Amino acid sequence: MTQAPVIDVNVRRRFGGFQLDTQFQAFGGLTALFGRSGAGKTSLVNLLAGLERPEAGRISVNGHVLFDSEAGIDVPPEGRRLGYVFQEARLFPHLSVESNLTYGMKLLAASERHQDAGQVIDLLDLAPLLARRPRTLSGGEKQRVALGRALLASPRLLLMDEPLASLDSARKNEILPFIERLRDDIKLPIVYVSHALEEVIRLADTMVILSDGQVVASGGVEDLMSRLDLRPLTGRYEAGAVLSVTVTGRDADFGLSQLSFGGNRFLVPALDLAEGATLRLRVRARDVSLSLEAPQGSSILNVFEGTITEIEAGEGAQADVLIDIGVPLMARITRKSIHDLGLKPGMAVHALVKAVAIDRYSLGHGGGRIHRTGD
Repeated sequence: MTQAPVIDVNVRRRFGGFQLDTQFQAFGGLTALFGRSGAGKTSLVNLLAGLERPEAGRISVNGHVLFDSEAGIDVPPEGRRLGYVFQEARLFPHLSVESNLTYGMKLLAASERHQDAGQVIDLLDLAPLLARRPRTLSGGEKQRVALGRALLASPRLLLMDEPLASLDSARKNEILPFIERLRDDIKLPIVYVSHALEEVIRLADTMVILSDGQVVASGGVEDLMSRLDLRPLTGRYEAGAVLSVTVTGRDADFGLSQLSFGGNRFLVPALDLAEGATLRLRVRARDVSLSLEAPQGSSILNVFEGTITEIEAGEGAQADVLIDIGVPLMARITRKSIHDLGLKPGMAVHALVKAVAIDRYSLGHGGGRIHRTGD
């Protein structure tokens, strides 16, 4: 039986000289709308929320039709039951954290509430903040309260528009584990807007890439990040493969963890995670080198046999090479190296990745904070 999409969007709307014409489906989890500024991400979210009206098309969430131009359906924003978290927390300054959290919840009949306040407060670690006022909170704390308030309104879908954009790096890293917990523990579908690739790779189940108001590509993060043709939109500097891995061992003597995927294993500096934990591992193309033979006497711990499937070389010094090692892996090397080694699609090579190239920002994990042992 074909699974019905949780989110089904096909809308058109002109904003002045900008034409938004987008179509995508998502089947649960966190869907990231990714693209550069001006791609149409926020405009699309506002159409979902009912803050703007499409000229034509259809929007449904969990089988509930929110907009259908042909059927004459246009559910007002307050009737759509969608939670919206903005870049700024937008808390009520005169209310305590607890009153902010329960504001929307109290407007619902008890029968319509599907989120437990105690669970949400525990999930977002808000108990120590309940008596405080918004002016006394840090930026990260305010966003956690905004998340909690949106959840306790028991929405069908949570919309998050660049929720970390106004935070510094430390506060972003504080909030990301909480968003992962929402994704994995609450099981509420989320549409997450961002132009930060590292956030999308860490959080998203489905990635929708927008450019000039159009959906250029959509699908699983692992699939889209392995496509060389999308590099102009996903960004060349941070390009690389995304792998789903499982913690399968630990070398206590040398402070390493073993991550397994597709019949291979990756060694990285030790993670404070139990065996069986599942992760998303990002291997940047700039951290991968290639050899025609298995290296001897090398310090590099991660060596994978594979076959070149694609080479994309521009006019500059660098080129990207896609290698099949059971899963796609991308290497960024010089065009001179391609020439000197005679690399071409179909050739067998060895891909080399230093263990220390994998840092905590290369890993995404559901339900908890990843940290190095000893951090």
